[in-house]
Amino acid sequence: MKNFYQVLSLDRTATQTQIAARFRELARDRHPDRFEGEAKQKAELEFQAITEAFNVLRDPKKRHQHDIELDTPTGSSTDPKQLAKYHLNRGVRAYKAGNYIEAADNFDRATQAEPKNPQTWHHLALTCFQEERWLRKAEDAIEQAVVLRPKHPPYVKLAARIYLKAGVTQKAKEYYNQLILLGGSDAATRKALEEKLGPPRRTVDTDAASGLFGKIW
Repeated sequence: MKNFYQVLSLDRTATQTQIAARFRELARDRHPDRFEGEAKQKAELEFQAITEAFNVLRDPKKRHQHDIELDTPTGSSTDPKQLAKYHLNRGVRAYKAGNYIEAADNFDRATQAEPKNPQTWHHLALTCFQEERWLRKAEDAIEQAVVLRPKHPPYVKLAARIYLKAGVTQKAKEYYNQLILLGGSDAATRKALEEKLGPPRRTVDTDAASGLFGKIW
């Protein structure tokens, strides 16, 4: 595909003022009226190319779509891992920018591209956890992550936090008890649980030490 930034010899961070200035400069240099014969024909093609590039880059919506197309890896439609990685990277950028809708959309696409990748489900769960109305989807996503990678403390911890926020206290207890057995508990999570559930009963038994949920609450 065409890279309109390259056509105008611009960096992708170019401002609208820089884009307009560069177009005017190139338009003066490559205008067909300045040439004759074969040179005129070549100039006409170049003038059409820079005009097309300018029309795309000066329009915010068209430029945004062009940026997406440039970022999309070649062959992504037939390579699930590559497509999942692409959407994961876009999702992480959107999440860090606080754009949870775009982040959730990209993480959801990543799970569709590579459904057996626990990281994609974890990231989707973490994003949905940020919005009250998405908690049901957060629950489903973290369950998938835990199934695909059991006993992984970060996933178990997020599951406890999601169910606590959703008011599903029994599930929150179970996951936090498991987190303690895995050695991944922390003061902040314990405090949040105790504020909702009250102090735990110290009755961890030998079954818990064997790998079953302990009787913390």
